Amino acid sequence: MTKNRNREILGRVLRANPSFELVLYDRLEPAVREALADLRKDAGFYGVLRPREAGGLGVKSVDRDTALLFLTLREPGTLPSYVHRVAGEGAGRVVTQLVADGILEVDGGDAFVSGPAAFDLLWGGGAEAGGAQGRLAALSVEALRYAQALDVTDPLRLSMRLYGYNRRPLTPQWKRLLPSSEAVERHLGLAAGGANRKALERGWSRLGPSNGWLSWRSRAAETGGGTGGIGGGGITYKLYVSPAPEALADGFGRVLAGLAAARAPQFKVGCDAVGLLRPDKIVAYFPSFDRLALAADAIAGPLAGTPAQGVPFTSEIGGDGLLSWGMDPPAGERAAFWDGRESWRFWLTHRLAWAILAGKNAAEGKGVAEPWRFSLERLRLEGVDTDSWTPGALLFKKEN
Repeated sequence: MTKNRNREILGRVLRANPSFELVLYDRLEPAVREALADLRKDAGFYGVLRPREAGGLGVKSVDRDTALLFLTLREPGTLPSYVHRVAGEGAGRVVTQLVADGILEVDGGDAFVSGPAAFDLLWGGGAEAGGAQGRLAALSVEALRYAQALDVTDPLRLSMRLYGYNRRPLTPQWKRLLPSSEAVERHLGLAAGGANRKALERGWSRLGPSNGWLSWRSRAAETGGGTGGIGGGGITYKLYVSPAPEALADGFGRVLAGLAAARAPQFKVGCDAVGLLRPDKIVAYFPSFDRLALAADAIAGPLAGTPAQGVPFTSEIGGDGLLSWGMDPPAGERAAFWDGRESWRFWLTHRLAWAILAGKNAAEGKGVAEPWRFSLERLRLEGVDTDSWTPGALLFKKEN
């Protein structure tokens, strides 16, 4: 893992990036104001920073605090004292984030730099980023290297490629075996007369149609049996169960039993061959991490030795990639994905994609990191431990 130099950056000379112009929302063109109308719901919203010339920089929305700092540092200098008072111990992280995003630049000696070009000043150079912990963390780094090599310039497309990494190919054999949701239910023993049908009917109620998924809710949750709900404004924790596709049918009854034993309020399964070939083919939802951990324990033993596929950008449980977890993104920053539920992994991959593209747009030179390394450190500033892909308290601090 690279060295964090958040404190060191506070003593350096900074300046507002002259490649941007700051524009108040009220002075934007009508079409742009309409596109940004939702941002006005945030009482602190000021306007945008937009590039003065076409190039690798994108438009960035900014709040009043960032706008004030940008205007203050049009004249280069060290961080104003009011920022130290307001941000306290977090001042270094705030400045590092603004420099990483290209909003501010830092004096590197020969020139002012920002983004990937400031990597050595922000995080230190030399040692390779080698802190990946476990199979899924290593798989996530593979995904980032893969994304870096792609000839894709649209951030959403690149995010989707990251999101789908480690998906198994859709072969003619899988198409014939699982052409529909009915075929999936038969394959998993959930259809009438199937091995898992009675357990399903005893503990679960089918939810309505969902794009790409078959979903069930706990009967105990419906009748007030104390399982705890999800989606009520609190954080939802997500357990990913990722057996290899060829091992799914054999182990599904044990997964179902483990979820029931841990009183999971809800779970979903991919509804066709495409859904069961994706790495995150089974997702269960919990109102607390403790309940999620109980489910992981209940599933891990019975599934010991089951070949794992593995879900990138999730935090591993158990060491082999079969079980992992994530959680809802912070409120106000959630992106609906496929079935309308907020997606933790899409929240991650969208930010990673932007950082990789920023890295690819940066000119090569001294102190410029590879895009995949820059993306890891940029995401770490959001409060995610990118050695283990564990979300941290910093993600939700601003909500309290």
